[in-house]
Amino acid sequence: MKCFLMVHRQSLERHSLKVSFYSEADTLRCSSLFFTVHNNRSPHMMMDLRILLFFVTVPWIFCEPARTSKVVPKHKGILKIVDDEELISEGRIVMEAKKPKKKVILSADYDNQVDADDEGPGADKDDKELPTCLMCVCLTGSVYCEEVSPDMTTVPPLPKETAYLYARFNKITKITNRDFADIATLRRIDLTGNLISEVEDGAFSKLDQLEELSLAENKLVKLPMMPAKLVSLNVNHNLLKTKGIKANIFKKLTKLSYLYLGDNGLEAIPLLPESLRVVHLHNNNITSLTDNTFCKGNNTHYIRYNMQEVRLDGNPITLAQHPNSFICLRALPIEHYK
Repeated sequence: MKCFLMVHRQSLERHSLKVSFYSEADTLRCSSLFFTVHNNRSPHMMMDLRILLFFVTVPWIFCEPARTSKVVPKHKGILKIVDDEELISEGRIVMEAKKPKKKVILSADYDNQVDADDEGPGADKDDKELPTCLMCVCLTGSVYCEEVSPDMTTVPPLPKETAYLYARFNKITKITNRDFADIATLRRIDLTGNLISEVEDGAFSKLDQLEELSLAENKLVKLPMMPAKLVSLNVNHNLLKTKGIKANIFKKLTKLSYLYLGDNGLEAIPLLPESLRVVHLHNNNITSLTDNTFCKGNNTHYIRYNMQEVRLDGNPITLAQHPNSFICLRALPIEHYK
């Protein structure tokens, strides 16, 4: 606020007397002027000077707060009054004006706001999930990525709650340990009809809930370790040979009921778990059987009750030459008997 006072009186000489001030020093100078005039003027003039002094002093008292403020130019021709602590430089004003606004998102309870800059590591994952569900069909707990265009060459990032993945007939070439590392809820994976030639050993073995796995119609030459709760495994139509299958890989799977190894290049039948109900070994290169392949050669009373279906058709073997190899089975294997 700016204080200004003008007093205009006609003097005896008919000249104008103007008094104005902006500070305490100006006021003191005005007071000295009044006392000088006081000594040289008549009583009538003294009365006028007292009135003048009154109008000079009172506004000065009320203008005290304004004198302690600073005047800062804001725009052309306009004065802006700010206190000491509010005084800021033009440079800072410009920089703050250019500072981008933070993106504000709502938390799950819709009550608390969270800055986008403070989003945790999960944010990156969320960004990756969205393109997957644009390319594929995402339902509750299920992801369908079949014959995706453009070609899908790797396993896409999956929502954390995924239980069933169907990624059939794509161009996936390899399964790594990272592909399913964070998806502990998976129960079924179907990768039929891809170009998979390699699966890292830890890709499936840590999936504790996985029950069904299909890698049919791929280019596998070796099988990875399997999870303990696996119930069904389908690796039909691959390039598997006996050396590509570890000796006890199936024997340790105590819940495995359905095993499909048809249309490969196996020379011998691997050790099979007691839990098996169906095993398909057709169209391989199996040339021999032993008494312990399906039965227990030293126990003629042993019966394999769980086994319901065995396919050995399309192999260069004559089952009639190995009668003791399936004596414990409730049904004969499917094959040509000559």
